Amino acid sequence: MPKPEIKVCWLPHGEGLELPVYQSELAAGADLAAAVGADKTLKLKPGERVLVPCGFAMALPAGYEAQIRPRSGLALKHGVTVLNTPGTVDADYRGEVHVLLINLGEQTFIVTRGMRIAQIVVAPVVQVRFAEVEALETSTRGAGGFGSTGSGAQK
Repeated sequence: MPKPEIKVCWLPHGEGLELPVYQSELAAGADLAAAVGADKTLKLKPGERVLVPCGFAMALPAGYEAQIRPRSGLALKHGVTVLNTPGTVDADYRGEVHVLLINLGEQTFIVTRGMRIAQIVVAPVVQVRFAEVEALETSTRGAGGFGSTGSGAQK
């Protein structure tokens, strides 16, 4: 099965960084690196958020989106995650890819150049047509929302 091609254009502050990289053969997400200056760091204090540049713009094929997701290791070890998870990059966006990180941990977190800060998952999307109706068809679940299907414990 052929893989869709994502065209990537490096911005001056991203030159020399590695393209997004899958860390294993069947990985769903490719790691994104921070494009902070070589002589600079971003200090993320507990409770703070920062928009981290990735140093490139890209062109997704029509019918695809890119989702920006946290790296589980950063979340577990440092309490650092992506704030708007998943962040969506639309197929018609041509600006720089950024990652909105938040530090939910107890220690200041330092972001350095080339650090793997998030992952990007490219997925197909379907646009639908919304139609207004007077009433909806009934279903077994009905209007049951949060927690309405049980606690997850076995009965």
